[in-house]
Amino acid sequence: MSLTSTDLRHDPAPVSGPSPAVKQPPSFGAADKLFTRLSGGLTLGQIFPGLAVSVLVAATAQFLSEHYGAPAMLMALLLGLALNFLADEGSRTAPGIGFTARTVLRLGVALLGARISVEMLAGLGGAAIALVVAGVVLTILFALAVTRLIGRDWRFALLTGGAVAICGASAAMAIAAVLPRHEKSERDLVFTVLAVTVLSTVAMVIYPMLAQVFGLDARDAGVFLGGTIHDVAQVVGAGFSISPEAGETATLVKLIRVSMLAPVVLVFSLAIRARGLADQVEGQRPPLLPGFVLGFLVLAAVNSAGLIPVWLADAAGALSRWALLVAIAAVGIKTSLRKMMEVGPTAIALLVAETLFLGLFVVGGIHWIG
Repeated sequence: MSLTSTDLRHDPAPVSGPSPAVKQPPSFGAADKLFTRLSGGLTLGQIFPGLAVSVLVAATAQFLSEHYGAPAMLMALLLGLALNFLADEGSRTAPGIGFTARTVLRLGVALLGARISVEMLAGLGGAAIALVVAGVVLTILFALAVTRLIGRDWRFALLTGGAVAICGASAAMAIAAVLPRHEKSERDLVFTVLAVTVLSTVAMVIYPMLAQVFGLDARDAGVFLGGTIHDVAQVVGAGFSISPEAGETATLVKLIRVSMLAPVVLVFSLAIRARGLADQVEGQRPPLLPGFVLGFLVLAAVNSAGLIPVWLADAAGALSRWALLVAIAAVGIKTSLRKMMEVGPTAIALLVAETLFLGLFVVGGIHWIG
């Protein structure tokens, strides 16, 4: 067999040496992992449209509140409900709206801790603190008892009872974050926020007159208003409509109720987890302590140690308020008004009953303490 010149020709041997380096995209390690965890795997491009819509709705609600006197939370909810079509499955804004209703909400609750300190709690006295704590606990227990009688779900009892007992819309959103999810979760949350906001606004007008009817002095009137009205803004408005002393006392008592948010949410979370009812992701056991509750407690501890300057605590409080406003706008967008109307009159009666129970308990406690 003969060989041709073509057969004898060989390809040149490959030149040994290091292969050219492939440029890798920059990585921020822990920051990337944290963002991925918080966003639920969404990219910034997926989040931005829905987040931007929620911020725009919140800003509009704040404008209406400042110029027409309506509660900003209520305005954000109503505007959001009108834009429900933006949360339709497959829309560009849906992922960001879901992110805002979930993650931005938790951020807002965590930042509330920067307003809480041990010194603030001690300034009111043991009897008043005991009255406030008892009011929170008994109102939640009352809600659980009544929901059994009227056949409502226990989750609805914790949601409404906690909202009435602690701090209205903020408490409702924090509690909803640890309750097991079901098909009516968004509807129940929006209804609760809407109802406690309306009731709180009504109380802001009526309760100062009731304080005079009950013959309460400025300090006791502040305890009554701060211990019963749901939202912070309405507490401040009602208190200072009586006197500066009543306003300052009412605000302080209200912040004590706000400080109960983290312990109550923690107890709810542990109880739900112990019963195996907590939502699980990819078969993983839910965390013992929700991250936003831990953030609340850490900020409260740092503030109690005097490590947070006043200006920074004020900034954190303002950021918390805006985060919650943006989040409730997103929750409103996610909720169908038609489905919310299915809640029924018993739910309204439950919230009114919880509000009356808390009011009567605090008034009775004030007269008993003397």
